Amino acid sequence: MAMNTSSGSSSGGRGRRRGGRRAPMADINVTPFVDVMLVLLIIFMVTAPLLVTGVPVELPESRANALDQQDEPIEIAIDRDGVTFIDGTVVAPADLPARLDEIAAAETPDKPRQIMLRGDTAISYGQMMRVMGELNRAGLNSVSLVTTGSSNET
Repeated sequence: MAMNTSSGSSSGGRGRRRGGRRAPMADINVTPFVDVMLVLLIIFMVTAPLLVTGVPVELPESRANALDQQDEPIEIAIDRDGVTFIDGTVVAPADLPARLDEIAAAETPDKPRQIMLRGDTAISYGQMMRVMGELNRAGLNSVSLVTTGSSNET
């Protein structure tokens, strides 16, 4: 370490430089950044559950693995009362074949759209098979049955 011993210096080593100016601070104050991040975290934690939409259906459990998807699948749901929904819109039983034909006409042969079929545990097997039969008749054969994860691990 070297020390300036010139007689013209009156700083005395107290943090002053030439001309009486202070040295720039090299520290970054991160407190405002942390405050903003915490506020954003709280906002996302509150709004994330509100973004989940769909028909309230009590799904059966399964130990099957989840499927990898590139395109957004078409969701068909049958609620507790046996009402059928396509992407959250109510579809009358008489209108179901026509709606499925429209979906089948819009898909490309090289890349068929995935159909996610959700059925409440309270509906009958016949109601689920009626919808699956209409999907098969329309040529929509890429159907996945949606279940919840099993909490019973063996």
